[in-house]
Amino acid sequence: MNRLLIIALLLTSLFLAGCASSKEVAAAAAGPKKATVATAQAVTRTVPAAFQETGTFIADETSDIAPLVAGRVLATPVNIGDFVKQGQVVCELDHRDAQLHLDQARAALDQATAGVRQSQSRIGFSGQGKFDPALMPEAVAARATMESAQALARQAAADAKRYQNLVESGDVSRSAFERERTQQETAEAQANAARQQYEATLNGARQSWGAVENSQASLAGIGAQLAQAEKGLADTTIRAPFDGFITARPVAAGQYVALSNKIATIMRIGTMKLDLQTPEQRAARGKLGMTVLARVAAYPDREFTGTVTAVDPSVDPNSRVFILEAKFDNPKGELRPGMFATARVLLPGGESAVFVPRSAVVRDRTTDSYQVFTIDNNTAHLRVVVVGEVDGDQIRIVNGLSGNETVAVSGQSELFDGVQVQAR
Repeated sequence: MNRLLIIALLLTSLFLAGCASSKEVAAAAAGPKKATVATAQAVTRTVPAAFQETGTFIADETSDIAPLVAGRVLATPVNIGDFVKQGQVVCELDHRDAQLHLDQARAALDQATAGVRQSQSRIGFSGQGKFDPALMPEAVAARATMESAQALARQAAADAKRYQNLVESGDVSRSAFERERTQQETAEAQANAARQQYEATLNGARQSWGAVENSQASLAGIGAQLAQAEKGLADTTIRAPFDGFITARPVAAGQYVALSNKIATIMRIGTMKLDLQTPEQRAARGKLGMTVLARVAAYPDREFTGTVTAVDPSVDPNSRVFILEAKFDNPKGELRPGMFATARVLLPGGESAVFVPRSAVVRDRTTDSYQVFTIDNNTAHLRVVVVGEVDGDQIRIVNGLSGNETVAVSGQSELFDGVQVQAR
């Protein structure tokens, strides 16, 4: 019974093998299976002329914030990655010594102010208007005395003159004339003494005013010390010099920092700069205001638009390149310092360019290259291409196609170089 079962199984296996061989022979007779793909025609059109360069994005402004005074860190209210506004506190230093110096300067200022007022009051100066020594009370009194004495001297001289005439006419005695002349000399001596007293009073007022000026100079000096003390206190609070992101903060609370230490690094990235290394052969073509279209690896399907803002007037003698600087608005912070970019600088006029549908381009991640399958006589051919800018659902082929090819836009995963295809 077992022998019969084994014979039946062998016959069944032989029958099935024969059927399979018949199918393979039929398939071989029919030829290899063709891949079915959708195709599109590459097109050539005129686009703005441009040349392509590479470069690295850098921040519009970068500042290593350093302290203006040495001291111990009390607080660092910002962290790496924080966005800060201009004037926002970045670091607080211990301000006790600065506060004591300020209090001391304020007390000295009050004392000096009182000294000025006291010296002014000594000479009767109110502090308003311009100082005139002749208007000081002592000088006014001395002047009045002088003018009174001078008037008496003039009166005495007139009386002596009149008595002299009377003596000559014989109307008065000579002794009466001598008495009047003595009174004249006495009055003139008193007038001279009053004048000297007035001049001495003026000199004294001027000297007193000199003391006032000295006290005012001292007041001004102490005022400068006060301003310096106020600045010293303000300098213990370190603030952001402009709007930007904190990219480094190497200090912490409790650390002592000197003037040479870095408190933090801040970058302004609302606008980014791209330095393009440009061969000297293009020195005559780079102009201010040119449009620059840049691509970065983080956004492979996007182009960022900027403008040439500076052209380096010198060429590096070693690399034979010069720098074209372009600026890009970066309101969302998508571009970051250090990003490598491939950029096209648009030139006046136009040039021919080949475009294919974006779906026709396949990226080979193994070699980090782009590939296109062209279809010629129902045969697929692999082309390695260099891609350029994207225009809607079309992408520019910078190198690798002439513009007359038919390309596969679907089913590329089933294709290889030389495979037979059926277009649909």
